[in-house]
Amino acid sequence: MSTDILDRVQTSTPQDIRHALLVGSEIAVIDVREEHDFAQGHPLFAAQIPLRRIDEEARWRIPRLDTPIIVYDDGEGLAHKAAVRLEALGYSNVRELEGGLAAWLHAGYELFEDVNSYSKAFGELVEHRRYTPSLAAEEVQALIREKADIKILDARRYDEYNTMSIPTGTSVPGAELVLRARTIAPDPDTTIIVNCAGRTRSIIGTQSLVNSGIPNKIFALRNGTIGWTLAGQELENGQTRVAPEVDDLAAIEARDHARDVAYRAGVKRIGWDELEAFKADTARTLYLYDVRQPRDYESGHLPGFRNAQGGQLVQETDHNAPVRGARIVVTDTLGPRADMTASWLAQLGWDVSVLDVDWSTVTLEKGPDGAPSPRGPEGRYKRPYEGTDNKAAAMQAYLDWEYGLVAQLERDGTHGFYVI
Repeated sequence: MSTDILDRVQTSTPQDIRHALLVGSEIAVIDVREEHDFAQGHPLFAAQIPLRRIDEEARWRIPRLDTPIIVYDDGEGLAHKAAVRLEALGYSNVRELEGGLAAWLHAGYELFEDVNSYSKAFGELVEHRRYTPSLAAEEVQALIREKADIKILDARRYDEYNTMSIPTGTSVPGAELVLRARTIAPDPDTTIIVNCAGRTRSIIGTQSLVNSGIPNKIFALRNGTIGWTLAGQELENGQTRVAPEVDDLAAIEARDHARDVAYRAGVKRIGWDELEAFKADTARTLYLYDVRQPRDYESGHLPGFRNAQGGQLVQETDHNAPVRGARIVVTDTLGPRADMTASWLAQLGWDVSVLDVDWSTVTLEKGPDGAPSPRGPEGRYKRPYEGTDNKAAAMQAYLDWEYGLVAQLERDGTHGFYVI
C-alpha cells in the first residue's frame, strides 16, 4: 500500500463522536481490537469488529458504504490498518479516533466494561425506574421445595438453557414470553418467575410481562443462574423443556396486549409502501430483522429480513445494529414478538418500526440469512455468566459491575434512553 493512501485517512475527536450521538446523527464507532480487549473498556455505543474480521463482517454489519465510521484502538496500531481496509472495501467516510482510547479518557468521557454494555445498562435503568419485582435464589429454591404453584421461564437462548438451567425451568426466549406466558400459566394465581444467566434478560423479560398486563404475580430471579450458583444451589444440565404452541385465541390476546405496549413506547407501524420508501432512502442505514426463533425463520421468512431472536436483538443491539442512529424494522408472523422487541428498541433510543403486513401475499424465502460465520475462540472475552466453570469471584465482580451501571449512564450523559 502506498504511503499517500495510508496518509489520507482523516481523524475525528472524542468531541465529534459525542456531538453525533447527542444530535442523533448516524455513526458507527468501531473498536478494532479483539473482544477480550474491547471488554476491558470502550465508549458506551462502540461496537467491536476485530481487524482480522473486517473483510467478513463489515459489509454485513455496516451495510451503507457512506456511513460515518470512526475506528479506534488503544495505541496498538490497529485502527489505521482497519481504516485503510475499510476504504478498500468501498467505505467512503472512514476516520480514526484521534489519540485513541487515551484521548477519550483525557476528554473526561466514560469507558464501559464487558460486552453488550449499553443494553445491560439499560436493563439496570429499567429496574431502577420501574422497581421490577425480583426474588432471591434462596426464595425461589424454597418455592420449588414446597411445590408451590410457580412456573420458571428461562428467557435466554435455547442453547444457553440447555447447557444449564434452574430446576423445573422451561425455555421461553425473551420475545416469546408475552406470546406464550398465558398458555404456560393460564391460572392467574400461578406465580411466574423469569430467569437469565445474570440480570438483564430476566429484568427485561419480567418487565415485558408486567407491561403487557399479565395478571399473574411476576418476578425476576435476582441475579439469574449466577445468583443461584453463588447461593450454593445446584443447576440442571441438558434440559429440553420448551413452551407449548399457542392457539389462535391466545395469539390474538397476546398481540393486542403487545401492540398496546409498542404504542405506549412510540413504535411506528408500517406497510409495504413505507418499507420500500425506507429502502429507497440512501441517506439512512436500514436494518431489517425477523425476530422469531431460528427454526421458524429458516422455515420461511420475508425476503431481505435477517434473523435475530427478539430477546437477543435487545440484548446484543450493538452487534446486530452497530450504526447508532440507523432505522430498524422488525417483523414476525403473529405480531407479539415484533411488538415487544420494538417497544424495547424504542426505549433504547432507536428509530424502530414494526412491519405489519399479510405474509400470505409474499414468495417466502427459506434457510439461514447468510450471516458471517461465528468468530471462534480467538480473542474472545470469557463471559462470567456462560458455561458451568466460572469462578465465584468473577461472577460476583460481574454483578457488582452491573449494579453500578445506572450511575455510569448518568455520568456519561449520551444514552437517550427512556422507560415507559
